[in-house]
Amino acid sequence: MEPYWKDEDTGIYLYLGDMREVLPALDVKADLILTDPPYGETTLAWDRWPDGWPALAATVTNSMWCFGSMRMFLDRSPEFADWKLSQDVIWEKQNGSGFTTDRFKRVHEMATHWYRGNWRDIHHDTPRVPSLGLHQGSARVRKEADRAAHTGRIAGSEWTDDGTRLARSVLKARSMHRRGAIHPTEKPIAGLLEHLIPYACPEGGLVVDPFAGSGSTLDAARQAGRRAIGIEKHEPYAEAAARRLSNLVLGGIA
Repeated sequence: MEPYWKDEDTGIYLYLGDMREVLPALDVKADLILTDPPYGETTLAWDRWPDGWPALAATVTNSMWCFGSMRMFLDRSPEFADWKLSQDVIWEKQNGSGFTTDRFKRVHEMATHWYRGNWRDIHHDTPRVPSLGLHQGSARVRKEADRAAHTGRIAGSEWTDDGTRLARSVLKARSMHRRGAIHPTEKPIAGLLEHLIPYACPEGGLVVDPFAGSGSTLDAARQAGRRAIGIEKHEPYAEAAARRLSNLVLGGIA
């Protein structure tokens, strides 16, 4: 198939069409799928769940980040039968977009990580973030006394404190609303995608987004030194994503 847009230097390709037709035709093996599928929870024309896509994704990769709501994952749980859930990460936004007044104001989305096969064979490298207020600069050895925990007693330990800690499972990042968003559900790179991609895809690896939307995944993969393939069914969004990616290439933005 001919790509809708491509940059061979960085290995970024965007295809126009239904992922259930395009993905098998590409015949690729990816290190990671990172995607935000249509949840099928609104009346918007593009918000239609593509039946069978998680099973198709399982033919391409053994590792997948998938955005979604709890309702979506519960309603569609049989379609994830080929996958095992490793963890869920919460994206906390600065504000919500819901208009219901009889529930808590929704200011978060879930990103779930799924895998196939043995966990030891899956690339997972949790990003580390600065530990503010703790020792900075040269590393130092820290000791921790024995302590009890709800999972059993944990023995004391000793480790080198380099001023960083594992990234937490709640990631705070401003949503793209009113910030020149290309797509209504566009995901931010800073604070969100920049953590998910390095965790599950090795440097130089291939990331696939079957529902490319604004092209955020492709842009984030390029910035992280990964190759990427995106598929978008709706041409207005594919055109906007291609324009975004072209501007990045021409402008030399890192």
